[in-house]
Amino acid sequence: MHAPLDGILAVSFEQAVAAPFCTCRLADAGARVIKVERPEGDFARGYDHVAHGESSYFVWLNRGKQSLVADLKDPGDADLLYRILERADVFVQNLAPGAAERAGFGSQALRERFPRLITCDISGYGEEGPYAGMKAYDLLIQCETGLASVTGTPEGPGRVGVSIADIASGMYAHAAILEALYERERTGAGKGVAVSMFDAVADWMAVPLIHADYGRAPQRVGLSHPSIAPYGAFPTGDGRQIVFGIQNEREWAAFCREVLDAPDMIQDRRFVSNALRVENRVALDAIIANIFRGLTRNALIVRLKGARIAYGSLNPVKDAARHPQLRRIEIAAPSGPVRAPAPPPRWAGEPPFEPRPSPALGEHSDAIRAEFA
Repeated sequence: MHAPLDGILAVSFEQAVAAPFCTCRLADAGARVIKVERPEGDFARGYDHVAHGESSYFVWLNRGKQSLVADLKDPGDADLLYRILERADVFVQNLAPGAAERAGFGSQALRERFPRLITCDISGYGEEGPYAGMKAYDLLIQCETGLASVTGTPEGPGRVGVSIADIASGMYAHAAILEALYERERTGAGKGVAVSMFDAVADWMAVPLIHADYGRAPQRVGLSHPSIAPYGAFPTGDGRQIVFGIQNEREWAAFCREVLDAPDMIQDRRFVSNALRVENRVALDAIIANIFRGLTRNALIVRLKGARIAYGSLNPVKDAARHPQLRRIEIAAPSGPVRAPAPPPRWAGEPPFEPRPSPALGEHSDAIRAEFA
């Protein structure tokens, strides 16, 4: 069985999370990905040492790739990389602003030299504008885009607990590369793609930004929803918490009748529309919390299921790691196998995804140098 990207060669000057996320997805689909690392390696190799002494980030994001150690400033290594790029389909880089171009590997120059090459530059703030030359990291982008201002509790802003700006930009880069590959099938020509972490998160911030332009920017509400009520986490009588949300008036009526056992609330003037429920959230949440305190979590789940109200558990990571819905893969890493979440998508009628190994630093250098001599 052939993978969708069998025969595609991607070369990546990558580090950290954003570009490795993009090229990991290319590798998962069967592309050959040559990861070019400096002699000391991708600095993400040192982010932590929890995976048998290796970095959880690196093992997760670099499965299925070949590691080539090269010095971009060395003329011999530069010539080697040009020979590889002559056969490549895709070039990805997320080095510091201007670094690839200064080393002689600017995307425009590469496309002029190799017309079928698709180039992808991932940056913090983009190719132009007052912030174009600034270095950027995930937390900085979360703060600059306003994401941190709508994340957290009323008492203070918070960081999204995963590298969301890196992952978002990696996802957009992956999608754009696939589009460019599809277009090249028709035109025969490569294309330049540019993705910034700022643009990626700004797109995900569309609703808060529209509210800021035409109304009032959302406030931080913790686990509640700034635009929907009731929606959030509530304690039950046995000291546990349950999360649920009401999306429409049909659900609101069912919730009042079958969960709260308070049908009169359906027509309470404070709560007859979602906008009014949001406006009167404090009073509504207090009523719900008082009723929930008289129910165990299991008893409440019976009522929520009966009313067809969506609900969930506020799981700590240790419980999420044992979740019955969690699919796992096992990545072969130099120090031992590492379990990780199985990535989407799932392909109908095909066997489960089996990842290729995560490479040791320079593991494939000799073979690649011999192949492209």
